Formats: sequence, structure tokens, C-alpha cells
Amino acid sequence: MSRPAVFMDRDGTVSHEVGYMVHPDRHALLPRSAEAIGRLRTAGFATFVMTNQSGVARGLFSEEMVGEVHRRLRERLGASGVDMDGIYFCPHHPREGKGPLTGPCRCRKPAPGMLLRAAQEHDLDLSRSYMIGDTGRDLGAGAAAGAVPILVLTGYGRGELEYLRDRWSAEPAFIAEDLLDAADWILEREAGGGP
Repeated sequence: MSRPAVFMDRDGTVSHEVGYMVHPDRHALLPRSAEAIGRLRTAGFATFVMTNQSGVARGLFSEEMVGEVHRRLRERLGASGVDMDGIYFCPHHPREGKGPLTGPCRCRKPAPGMLLRAAQEHDLDLSRSYMIGDTGRDLGAGAAAGAVPILVLTGYGRGELEYLRDRWSAEPAFIAEDLLDAADWILEREAGGGP
């Protein structure tokens, strides 16, 4: 039977937003992220990170460096007794860079490609799933995949809400202070106590 999932953006949602993460030492979890992911997993949700990493296409860092950041992310979550079902990233950029990673793709958010791929590979029910992020791109990807979009005010979230909302392709079902607030809303909604 297909499981529901919670998809999360990486930078600004699970981890601190630091611009281009050109070195793994720049990675740090946001407070309460591990607790949020742990609660979701305990409730039976599959958990995934979905992140655009166009710095690969632009030549700012390698796919190996992205992999090292993700290894450290999992290591930091593991220190709190938490794991994730998967981490997906898009290395493409539609215009900048050189070679095969430059140009249109189906995985760069707001396209739903990463979520659709995870759903296929992990037998997920997207209609019972959620996408949490700090940008309109995250909301758009979630909605396009059939998941419930949630905005967090960490990272770029507050600025996106105040200044870029008119550019979004999807509205959030909920606006959360942070990932734990979003997780609690999901759990309350699933228990029948919310919209």
C-alpha cells in the first residue's frame, strides 16, 4: 500500500540558508528540524529532501560536494536519532552554465519531477502527501505533484510572503513559523483536527 510522504526543501527549511553552499562545512540544521522530521516519521510519513542545486550547472561546486553536504545532513539528523527516506537534488539551470546540465529539465522546482520520481521509486501516495518549503518554487512543485503545499517563514519564506507572493503559481495551505510548526499542523490535520 502506498505511503504518504512529507517532502521538504533543504536550504531555508531543514537547514540554514547560506546562499550557495560551496563547502560542506557551511551546512547546519535549523533548530527543531530533527524533532520535526522525527515526529513525521513516527506518525508513518516517509520523509524526503527535495533541493535545487543549480550551482552544479554553473560550475560553482560539484555533484560530489552536494553528496557530501547530504551525507553531513544525514549525519546531523542521525545524531538526534532521525533518518530520512531519501534526498533528491536537481543539478540543472535553465540558462546559466555549460554542457548537459544547462537547459530545460523536469526536476528543477517548481517542476514536480523530483517528487514524481520519489513517488515512483518509493511507492508514495502524492494525494496524501505534503511539500514544505520557503519559496514559491517549493509550493509550485508540491501543488503540481498533487501534494499539499506549506510555506515556512524561515530562510526566504518571510520575504517571499511579503514581496513575491503575486509571482507564486500555488498558494500555501498553511503558513508555518518553521519546520516543526509545519509538522505539527500536518499531524493535527491528519488526526482530524484541522482543515
